[in-house]
Amino acid sequence: MITIELAEQTDIRSISNMAHIIWPDAYGEILSKEQIDFMLEKSYTVEGLAEGMVNGQFFYILKEDGIGQGFVALKTFEDKLRIEKLYLMPHVQGKGFGKALIDFAVEKAKTKGKDILELNVNRNNPAYHFYLKQGFQVVETVDIPYYDYVLNDYVMQRTIDRTAY
Repeated sequence: MITIELAEQTDIRSISNMAHIIWPDAYGEILSKEQIDFMLEKSYTVEGLAEGMVNGQFFYILKEDGIGQGFVALKTFEDKLRIEKLYLMPHVQGKGFGKALIDFAVEKAKTKGKDILELNVNRNNPAYHFYLKQGFQVVETVDIPYYDYVLNDYVMQRTIDRTAY
């Protein structure tokens, strides 16, 4: 059985540990080892994740039989809800957990009265195809300077039908 639970400060270490397993697998063929290490150090340490929570990101942990298998971070803006992070452990990909996290984010958008769910995805990440299947469309292609690196992303959005709520 899977559950999706709001993460507390005490869950930050678990999220960090998952990220350090997920990132090399997810980005090993896309980014250099140096960039992966940098991104993990910048955003996925206990301190980096805590900063994200302080800055308005709400983290939710997906658990299978009580064990963390992935997470999503959501941030509310005036006109939309953004998925800031969405990651699954490599061994559970393809089990429908990513769709469960997207469905969860859609429900959060509805309850917050938002008509748009938005995310960024690296243009070379296979997850791009997953997001297309989940109803997202590319609205912008961006190259974001990030310290010594450039993030080559698609900005993707999905329109939320709140009338069906």
